[in-house]
Amino acid sequence: MPEPFPVPIGLRLNQAARAVERAFDEALAEAGGTVPTWLILLNLKIHRPANQKDLAEKVGVREATLTHHLNAMDARGLVTRTRDAANRRIQVVALTEAGEAAFLRLRDTAVAFDAQLRAGLSDADVARLSELLGQLAANAGSPASHAPPWAGLADGPPAD
Repeated sequence: MPEPFPVPIGLRLNQAARAVERAFDEALAEAGGTVPTWLILLNLKIHRPANQKDLAEKVGVREATLTHHLNAMDARGLVTRTRDAANRRIQVVALTEAGEAAFLRLRDTAVAFDAQLRAGLSDADVARLSELLGQLAANAGSPASHAPPWAGLADGPPAD
């Protein structure tokens, strides 16, 4: 009997990524957030970007997309945007007290979700998975120099 056609690794990876993405979206929604909101809050805490352009680069979105998310976050009272005194064309984004609280809530949710994903995996398994995912990204032609929006998180916990 011939061996069945193996599922292509790209398809399997896509299926797993979608399942994880849906579950993470649901977890963040239960905590009152979204992935874009989490990434923006995270970057405001970790990198403290100088302006919206820098923040968009750190989050990995276009400035127009970031503006859309910041408008919603501003309306919810999570961030403030002020004009830079030295260059009035530049807007500086900062967390409000409500933004700080949202960051902590979403951080706890993200940490718990990560622990859920790591269940049953050893540190060696996680390290190997990271290597394999990096290799798959490289094989697909992804630029290795582009830092993900959470780069720097492993350098230490963000200040509360």
